[in-house]
Amino acid sequence: MGFVMRNETQFVVDGKVFYVNGWNSYWLMDHSVDFSSRFKVREMMKIGAKMGLTVCRTWAFNDGHYNALQISPGHFDEQVFQGGKTLCLRYCSVILFACAALDYVIAEARQNGIRLLLSLVNNLQPYGGKSMYVKWAWQDGVGLSSSNDSFFYDPSIRSYFKNYIKTVLTRKNTITGIEYRNDPAIFGWELINEPRCMTDRSGDTLQEWIEEMSAFVKLIDKKHMLTIGNEGFYGPNDPKDLTVNPNYWASKLGFHEDEKAIETQLKFISKWMLSHIEDGDQVLKKPVLFSEYGLSKKNQDFTVSARENMYDTILNIVYKSAKRNRSGAGSLVWQFLASGMEDYSDDYGIFPSESPSIQSLFIKHSCKLAKLKGWTQQDVNFKALC
Repeated sequence: MGFVMRNETQFVVDGKVFYVNGWNSYWLMDHSVDFSSRFKVREMMKIGAKMGLTVCRTWAFNDGHYNALQISPGHFDEQVFQGGKTLCLRYCSVILFACAALDYVIAEARQNGIRLLLSLVNNLQPYGGKSMYVKWAWQDGVGLSSSNDSFFYDPSIRSYFKNYIKTVLTRKNTITGIEYRNDPAIFGWELINEPRCMTDRSGDTLQEWIEEMSAFVKLIDKKHMLTIGNEGFYGPNDPKDLTVNPNYWASKLGFHEDEKAIETQLKFISKWMLSHIEDGDQVLKKPVLFSEYGLSKKNQDFTVSARENMYDTILNIVYKSAKRNRSGAGSLVWQFLASGMEDYSDDYGIFPSESPSIQSLFIKHSCKLAKLKGWTQQDVNFKALC
């Protein structure tokens, strides 16, 4: 398994083009803390591999909440569930990081030929997010403001987050023995999930934070891809101003549709994706990854066939871009769940094991992408699959 790298507007592995056809399962680490639920992670990875999927995006954070990875700045919980310490002493050489839960996720991905896009913090409150860092700063008596946006400009909070980044990137996996920064099973790092700084709509504060944090990541890890995690909004400035920093490869672009009529959505999605691909080709000169897309069951026109039609539209746009060697480098659907995880469904959730038509759709796309380069995709036996 080689490292994913960038060659102009395309991802490559060992000099060969690498296309991203994958999914989001944010819950993987959360379900790896308890040994009794780890089989869900293995099940999800095996399902992804059977569909020929190449990348899974998931959280590499849980700050100050239940099953917390980081219980306070620089301190990590070694006993998450009752009895967890005993289990970890029996099976792990180190009890760090929620009984090596993240270690397990990475090891399972590697075992199944899947690469991970790991997000390092949440802009939103679930799993702690930037608001937890602000709370910690206040508790330590060093916070400059109670605004959640102080996460981006408070020097103490920046220091907290840098320490977290360093701890994660330099961690040695207790299962594989490989430091995260040296593990090709990691596709890349995402600085933050859906960053927004509402108190500075000029974008200057956020841009300064992005530049500082991306440079810090690259100081520690020069092997992995890096993305911001932004939603792909167009602002008043020229698109080239959004990604002038050489330390990251492309914007994270995502959309979720839950209200508009399906036909209106599809027209918008097509135009939106093609516009970003054009900017990737002509302005950014980097690959563009559409890392979240989905159709909510709350949509007024929702049907299973409507959802599949939307997915097919998105996948075809990516395929046509790949066929023309353009910058549309792949997509990640939001979200896939293992069987019995109804409580984690957010109206976008899909259970592939119970949806043969969804499996067929993604297998078809995997095979089309693989055939473009003569079965050059890595770590999956596409000839047997297709």
